[in-house]
Amino acid sequence: TTGKKSIVLSSETRRELAKQAKVTKEERRAQIDERHKYLISRLADGIGLSEQQVETAIISDDKFPLIEQFFAPNGLKKLLFFYQDVLQQKSNASLRADGTTNSLLQKKLFITMGSAEYFTGTCAFFLRTSDKVITTSNVAQEVNFGIFDCTNGNILQGMEFFLSQIMIPALKSQQHWGAVKEGLKNSQIQDFLYSVDKFVGTLSSSRQNIEDKIQLRKVDIDIYVSNLQNPSDYITAG
Repeated sequence: TTGKKSIVLSSETRRELAKQAKVTKEERRAQIDERHKYLISRLADGIGLSEQQVETAIISDDKFPLIEQFFAPNGLKKLLFFYQDVLQQKSNASLRADGTTNSLLQKKLFITMGSAEYFTGTCAFFLRTSDKVITTSNVAQEVNFGIFDCTNGNILQGMEFFLSQIMIPALKSQQHWGAVKEGLKNSQIQDFLYSVDKFVGTLSSSRQNIEDKIQLRKVDIDIYVSNLQNPSDYITAG
């Protein structure tokens, strides 16, 4: 006999797992310093949650160690958070005969590498500007924050808005371009900005083409062809 195995945990085992999870959360809460608080503050402002809600989500996340990897010297270059609807088990759900439980969609903030989960909501991201260790004194200078809004999974629209309304205006107002002394007057900088503008135009065109696509409606033709008997019936059906 083949079939899906379901593991039913005893109430004692569930209590022990909950106890371990609580201990882990408290240990992580004790690790939070000004660096974490900086991330929490940015996330709360950008997503619209309270700092307490963000902190609770972070210390409850299995990927919490990624934050330390982001802070480390030569560490992760990016730290991503998704805030979107996720299928979650009801806290008081009873186990069904097939081993499944009642679940529902709820908004959830979670850490991600960006490669395993479908992106359907809001992405909040932190980017490092160097390989330095991120400390409590340099976190505001070394870490950039941004929001990428793709509510309802509309990624093209989210990217178009992010580039056209945020990134391009920021680039065009940039006064210092490192070793390029002429700044915006430099031909390579102008070519770069032209390419970004052109890319945004392509995004806009692609989005409009998708939104304006023709959707064929399925029609029940049985009522037109079931009683065909003479040529006039065919004309009527046509």
